[in-house]
Amino acid sequence: MALGRQGDRQSEMLVSWSEMPRSPGHAFYDRLQAELAAAGFDGFVEGLCAAQYAARRGRPSLPPGRYFRMLLVGYFEGIDSERGLEWRCADSLSLRDFLRLGERELVPDHSWLSRTRSRLPLEMHDTVFTWVLQRLAERGLVKGERIGVDASTMEANAALRAIVRRGNGEGYREMLNRMARESGMETPTADDLIRLDRARKGKKLSNADWESPADPDARIARLKDGRTRLAHKPEHAVDLDTGAVVAAEMHAADRGDTATLPGTLASAARHLDTVEAAPSPEAPAELVADKGYYSRETLKALDDGAWKTRISEPKRDGILRWHADDAARRAVVNNRIRLLSGVARAAFKLRAEIVERCFALVLDRGGMRRTWLRGRENIQKRYLIHVAGYNLGLIMRLLTGAGTPREFQARLSACLAAIIMPNGCLMLLLIVLAGDQTAAIAISFEPDPLS
Repeated sequence: MALGRQGDRQSEMLVSWSEMPRSPGHAFYDRLQAELAAAGFDGFVEGLCAAQYAARRGRPSLPPGRYFRMLLVGYFEGIDSERGLEWRCADSLSLRDFLRLGERELVPDHSWLSRTRSRLPLEMHDTVFTWVLQRLAERGLVKGERIGVDASTMEANAALRAIVRRGNGEGYREMLNRMARESGMETPTADDLIRLDRARKGKKLSNADWESPADPDARIARLKDGRTRLAHKPEHAVDLDTGAVVAAEMHAADRGDTATLPGTLASAARHLDTVEAAPSPEAPAELVADKGYYSRETLKALDDGAWKTRISEPKRDGILRWHADDAARRAVVNNRIRLLSGVARAAFKLRAEIVERCFALVLDRGGMRRTWLRGRENIQKRYLIHVAGYNLGLIMRLLTGAGTPREFQARLSACLAAIIMPNGCLMLLLIVLAGDQTAAIAISFEPDPLS
């Protein structure tokens, strides 16, 4: 055999259709593609977005179905940036098939994703999220009887050291230089500024005084890992019986849980109404939340309404004083009575498991814990499609046993077969599949000549 040598590459003048490279496909994306095609996803989103484009003339844009599919790939592959989405889709023939690209079509540039996202309003992204929720309801994955609410934090695409004062635009370093000069330092060094910043009394960062010029919607907040950064606050309303997220809202990070709860509940009720599972005063849904959502005003506003509260009550010393507010007293007592039942303990156990799991999948594994976009509405557009991908993962878990391609590849399956050979021997064959690895064990039993 002669040595093969790598020569200079020369483009082919003519390539037949049968010679074009093809992928055997990814079973997970093939099944997801079949589900989207059977439900008419492309026709739905094209009709939805048609009003945002020219009726006759104009440069052909990125098809809406391809745009939303690329954002879904961001969730399934755990890719945080849109430039990374472009690279990943261009690197995989399976993802090219999932995006329904022709043989000579290029993967959309990351700037096309940004341009399309800015053109399509938030309401259209919310409509796509609702469409996915309707597909879950068709398979019985939306009950609407027990709703768990919780919030997390998402690091913003803005640096804390670049904040400025809201009044005069003075930067943080400029403030330290001014304080150093006032204390007698003519030419303070960086170490001098650090020591001055550590030693000054009353040191704190308030959102009322400081803002980020890069992302005015970002707020100074403490993240889940204990760091203080500019952040946003995603909040979920989750069906505790199925794990489906029925509302995903993006709030300012400095707003408390009691302040953001009404908006999230209104969004959950609107989405549940589209699948005919909206709560009502005659048939209220259980609202399960932790003690961060507890307040007299919240309980009083939700009492005798569409939500039957089971909100943890923080421990307090002393006697509660009502100041003749009988409505608040009745709401607090009703909530306290509901917390004493075994149903409440089971609901809180589900909430701790299911709600935290969806945050872990969307933010940590899904690549949204650190956002690369700016503007709360702009971030929520992509976040809604990521959560829609999580909901589609529930359907895929029902159909294939795995909610993500990585989980599908890592599944362990085994098959046991018994074969009787022509000479009367019994052979047991054990085949184990783990991802792309296959192992087989064969055991043969010889027949007893005396039997």
